[in-house]
Amino acid sequence: MAKPYEFNWQKEVPSFLQEGAVFDRYEEESFVFEPNCLFKVDEFGFFLTWRSEGKEGQVLECSLINSIRSGAIPKDPKILAALEAVGKSENDLEGRIVCVCSGTDLVNISFTYMVAENPEVTKQWVEGLRSIIHNFRANNVSPMTCLKKHWMKLAFMTNTNGKIPVRSITRTFASGKTEKVIFQALKELGLPSGKNDEIEPTAFSYEKFYELTQKICPRTDIEDLFKKINGDKTDYLTVDQLVSFLNEHQRDPRLNEILFPFYDAKRAMQIIEMYEPDEDLKKKGLISSDGFCRYLMSDENAPVFLDRLELYQEMDHPLAHYFISSSHNTYLTGRQFGGKSSVEMYRQVLLAGCRCVELDCWDGKGEDQEPIITHGKAMCTDILFKDVIQAIKETAFVTSEYPVILSFENHCSKYQQYKMSKYCEDLFGDLLLKQALESHPLEPGRALPSPNDLKRKILIKNKRLKPEVEKRKFYHLRLFTSHI
Repeated sequence: MAKPYEFNWQKEVPSFLQEGAVFDRYEEESFVFEPNCLFKVDEFGFFLTWRSEGKEGQVLECSLINSIRSGAIPKDPKILAALEAVGKSENDLEGRIVCVCSGTDLVNISFTYMVAENPEVTKQWVEGLRSIIHNFRANNVSPMTCLKKHWMKLAFMTNTNGKIPVRSITRTFASGKTEKVIFQALKELGLPSGKNDEIEPTAFSYEKFYELTQKICPRTDIEDLFKKINGDKTDYLTVDQLVSFLNEHQRDPRLNEILFPFYDAKRAMQIIEMYEPDEDLKKKGLISSDGFCRYLMSDENAPVFLDRLELYQEMDHPLAHYFISSSHNTYLTGRQFGGKSSVEMYRQVLLAGCRCVELDCWDGKGEDQEPIITHGKAMCTDILFKDVIQAIKETAFVTSEYPVILSFENHCSKYQQYKMSKYCEDLFGDLLLKQALESHPLEPGRALPSPNDLKRKILIKNKRLKPEVEKRKFYHLRLFTSHI
């Protein structure tokens, strides 16, 4: 008998995140300050929510959170003054700030800062939030779970009266639907339906929300399929009809028949028991169009195989045998001519899973002679090389332990190259691969190490001079640096 497909997409959410804690919240760019916000994470790890007294509930999707960081003391005197007013002086802020970095893309990033009562709470929340973000499985859940997520978001976004505004519901279904259609659907379900009305959260159950979606956005494609299966003769499918559909159309014929057996009447009855809402039809072994729709939209019919969302390939072949997720002109936030360079881009691409980043290195023009990264002769802004190296160190292995390759396009003088090498050695430390692995000497005909061999290692890719020229240049450089 075919077994139910288990789509285990949840990460365990620590109890202290679900219970919540009180933080002062601020945003530096737009000067937002909210004292005494109760922050929580729901049981599924979908949302980070917060509410302060007299304010509406706020929601941030965990899927949009790129990183959780320990926040620095704010520079804005207005923020410092606001914190001082609630009893948190500048001298007390060290180690008490959680920085939540989020965004819908790699460029438009927002930072929300949470100030805890003590450093212990900060540390606990940083580790707890880090444990639930980057949940790639949760980003590929079934339509039914997505609907549940939308319903939960509406339930969290209550107004100052603790109720759900009808306006929030109309915004949820705004695309392609007029408000009149939504108001009428709410009225048919016995819910408040005026533009300025509010709904009690207890009255707006998930079942009510599901019925609302079916009225506003009916799955006519599933209804047509249902009619095709039963010949449009009845309002239900029999066990035999369901078994025939599951085996002939729904089941992937490429699957192994022993590991993935065919469906039978017993398994079809289990599906009916699980998804058919009508008790009378359930007793008769029949499934309605509604039950059929609920089954096809469930986690049992997830859109992807879970093992394809995470590591499923062998990682013991030579490094050159793999396609490597790479970034070109990593530092640029937009145009390649006259664009803005940002250190944050290195953090974002590495957090997104990139394993090869580009650093276009040039001599700095200031008195400190610090190497910079910019798009040479293209009127782009520049950033400090050492700041980029620090950002890479902090984020290189957050989402993956496989090696990170730094592709240097090196235009620097020998002295500034020396400074670059010192920054790499000092900041990366043991993360930097400085010698060939004993098991894989750099000899003609010898294979490169595998990704598994190079876990948590940073590799530098840079053009080298001819051996005799390199030896001479290195000798002169040593003489030069010994006198400074």
